Amino acid sequence: MELPMDRMFNSRLIRIAMISLLCLAATALATPPEEGSAVVITDTSVDAGPPPAATLTGEFKSAYVVDADAGWPLVAYHERDRRQPASMLKMMTELLVLERIAEGDLRFEDPVTVSAKASKMGGSQVYLKQGETFTVRELLMALAIHSANDAAVALAEHLAGSVEAFIDLMNSRAERMGMADSEFHSVHGLPPGWRQEPDLTTARDLALLARELIKHPEALEWASMAHAPFRDGKFILTNPNKLVGHYRGLDGLKTGYTGPAGFCVTATAVQKGKRLISVVMGCPTDKARATESTRLLSYGFNAYVQVILVEEGGTALPALKPVKGGKRTEVPLAYASSLKVSVLRDLKDQVTLRYALPEKIEAPQPAGAVVGRAEAVLDGRVLGSVPVVTGEEIVKGSWLDRLFHR
Repeated sequence: MELPMDRMFNSRLIRIAMISLLCLAATALATPPEEGSAVVITDTSVDAGPPPAATLTGEFKSAYVVDADAGWPLVAYHERDRRQPASMLKMMTELLVLERIAEGDLRFEDPVTVSAKASKMGGSQVYLKQGETFTVRELLMALAIHSANDAAVALAEHLAGSVEAFIDLMNSRAERMGMADSEFHSVHGLPPGWRQEPDLTTARDLALLARELIKHPEALEWASMAHAPFRDGKFILTNPNKLVGHYRGLDGLKTGYTGPAGFCVTATAVQKGKRLISVVMGCPTDKARATESTRLLSYGFNAYVQVILVEEGGTALPALKPVKGGKRTEVPLAYASSLKVSVLRDLKDQVTLRYALPEKIEAPQPAGAVVGRAEAVLDGRVLGSVPVVTGEEIVKGSWLDRLFHR
């Protein structure tokens, strides 16, 4: 049966339209993206790092104060001059043992038998006797609170088999941590003997070490104790850090003294949610050590404020970003973590956010995919950054979606 002329004409029009549409779709899908349609940085200021630290002088040979969260220096004075650390070196001994416990290779309740070498240590000690047995926890507390040299040797031998092998671990860990100006030759920090080399480090490197150590809550718990029982209460561990209990928010960390090193301390305190770390080296007296450390901490807390620019999971701006090749045309963005920076109080209102984001986000993407970053900027310097992620999954669209959502 023949179709009427008008129906045949309409049928041809439909076929022509469909063929044209398919050709257009093929052309669109085969066309490469325009040059520059990938990631476009919205601001190309040079990442110059944090603002310069303040230079303060006092009764010390080296000093360094850092924001414990970000690691940015607030005060710096001869911070890279190499000096003997005295007992502050024991922070590395403690860190290695705590890290081994965190990894599951060691337990706090593991027994440690005291060697002849450990029992013969001089200086600050808890008078360990050869053949005695203590737990790892007991010896760590003797090390952290009482600064016991014999406990340091006993722990080193137990963990690594020998003091020499443990020192190798110390130097390897220092290198991985970025302590570029440090070298260790003992596990306790005593002055070197005949034909021995001195331990050397810097205020900056000690601050790096302290930042790692305080990640372990036990370190702060012990360092904040003025006294603790040992040998079932027959011996009382005494903390030589006179700042404990006498400076608001102070909960650590380690003092040191020898003739070549002078009086030293690595201190840390929290006030109004902000933690600082202060290192002073080469002070002439115990009193000067305490005075200078608290002065530097107070300067840091009073002169600098913490600016919270974004909260973890908060909606990123622009809140919606165009999608390329997806089933949907836009996707919400979010911050992967919070972004906090410490700046001088007078400059806090000058910190701004800028974004490095693509013009369009390519589908498919899972929820939480990193697509760019948000940066805290002050006077052209990038103080910190946080990843910007997709707030939802981006599903790849059909060819019709890709055609009409280009």
